[in-house]
Amino acid sequence: MSMVKLLSVLSISMIPVMISIILLHGSLHKIELYDAFVEGAGEGFKTAIRIMPYLVAVFLAVGIFRESGAMDLFTQLLAPVTNFMGIPEEVLPLVLMRPISGSGALGVVQDLVGTYGPDSFIGRVASTMMGSAETIFYTMGIYFGAIAVKNTRHTLAAALVSHLAAVVASVVVCTLIFR
Repeated sequence: MSMVKLLSVLSISMIPVMISIILLHGSLHKIELYDAFVEGAGEGFKTAIRIMPYLVAVFLAVGIFRESGAMDLFTQLLAPVTNFMGIPEEVLPLVLMRPISGSGALGVVQDLVGTYGPDSFIGRVASTMMGSAETIFYTMGIYFGAIAVKNTRHTLAAALVSHLAAVVASVVVCTLIFR
């Protein structure tokens, strides 16, 4: 069996296997699975309601950032530095959008892949970058908002440094492999 087929079979069978493991574990430990599920779903619903204001704030901020032209301005300002670093100017909107919004970043990747093609250097860098970076502000807003953390201390700085590392690593890896 080829590696692709093996991975495909493993991928398809993972959900039924995980569900079976959960059911077996619950049965062995005499856990009322239905009651535990309903209780967990209720807690999840309460958490979703509690984080709703943070979600609205993040989505509003992303909309303002894109529609105000601030993203275009930042792209123009950063272009000389990123060009010197070997980062294609075309992926700068993704570099700026990825820490803010996953769906916004996905839209940028879709535009880049549609314009330059999935096998172009820009398409490959954008795809690698999309998978290597995190939506920092969204994630911090959701997780810290869910547990009412006000002082984020060094989290934002560390997350932005990791984002920069992901951007640079994406370009370096794609340059080494595809050029």
